[in-house]
Amino acid sequence: MIPRLLKLPEAQSYFLFGPRNTGKSTLLNSYYNKDNCIMFNLLDPNLENRFARDPVELVRIVKALPENTRYIVIDEIQKVPKLLDIVHQLIETTDKYYVMSGSSARKLKYGGANLLAGRAFVYNLFPFSFIELGEQFDLDNALAWGTLPKIKALKTNEDKKRFLDSYSHTYLREEIWAEHFIKDLDPFRKFLEVAAQMNGMIINFHKIAQDVGVDDKTIKRYYAILEDTLIGFFLDGFQNSFRKRLSIKPKFYFFDSGVARSLARMLTIPVLPRTSIYGEAFEHFIILECIKLSSYYNKDYRFSYLRTKDDAEIDLIIERPGKPILFIEIKSTDNVTRESISSFIKLSKEFGRCEAICLSKDPYPKNIDNVTVLPWKEGLIKLL
Repeated sequence: MIPRLLKLPEAQSYFLFGPRNTGKSTLLNSYYNKDNCIMFNLLDPNLENRFARDPVELVRIVKALPENTRYIVIDEIQKVPKLLDIVHQLIETTDKYYVMSGSSARKLKYGGANLLAGRAFVYNLFPFSFIELGEQFDLDNALAWGTLPKIKALKTNEDKKRFLDSYSHTYLREEIWAEHFIKDLDPFRKFLEVAAQMNGMIINFHKIAQDVGVDDKTIKRYYAILEDTLIGFFLDGFQNSFRKRLSIKPKFYFFDSGVARSLARMLTIPVLPRTSIYGEAFEHFIILECIKLSSYYNKDYRFSYLRTKDDAEIDLIIERPGKPILFIEIKSTDNVTRESISSFIKLSKEFGRCEAICLSKDPYPKNIDNVTVLPWKEGLIKLL
């Protein structure tokens, strides 16, 4: 098993959320064993039905556990949200710890579920980070196929494509259709393809609605479903008095580059250096790593981007408590020049009170005007 960066607590009840196949069950199995833990996997339809019919059954089971059983793990908790009321009661009345994992927070958020009012911490698990993979990490493979744990075990591109296409269908079938989040699957399926093709772009809800054949409100609801089922996240426009700020419309990024390429039907298109596809994939990858690492290291960071009225852009802005705002330019080139980051230099100088960094494939750290150019691995480790 590849060690994960996420450190889970030993003496605290908690939620562990993450998309399907990110390794939640594997991680939990590595933390606990049958001597000190009992596990319930609600993907088992018989077990799901048992607790759905009678959630209090969990109380009876817990009361009969031996004293050395300290942990009660409930996998895919969103399948039976009513169990959270029972867990709440058990946290208050027993000396055991309750671990609840899931691949969707939507049913919990909108179903009136008891989220335990702070009695359980919340952790998130993502696909592999380059740090976790260490010497096994391959950038070009990550850009083309993503970093879901299953991808690492597959040897051929054909097998990787089959897995990612199956993963996308599983999401539609199990996370969306089976949970009755939508009534009509066809427009949502079309939306997924359009949204994946627009990964990392500023969202024009009205234009997407026209392409899909639904109204703007439906498109916003579709994006909310993606966010709540952990398939992606919004990156908002920078909120500041900076006089050139124009766009506050959000961007949307899928949680994994391989899944995004599968949904966009682009897995057969190679991701080659010095192409726009490669540059976009590299930017996506760096932003995903920033999100992962800030979550794992428990950084209270706020992420955004900036687009000016003349279309100059800062790829990523990180607001760090007690530190200057961090402006990040992402370049897939192996030779960053002043000309290639001239717009970034100008914008960061105009803002003034910031730290300006360029992360790239350039193997040499440089200082160009007020911008520090760093090899991307070194930069991410240093900054996060």
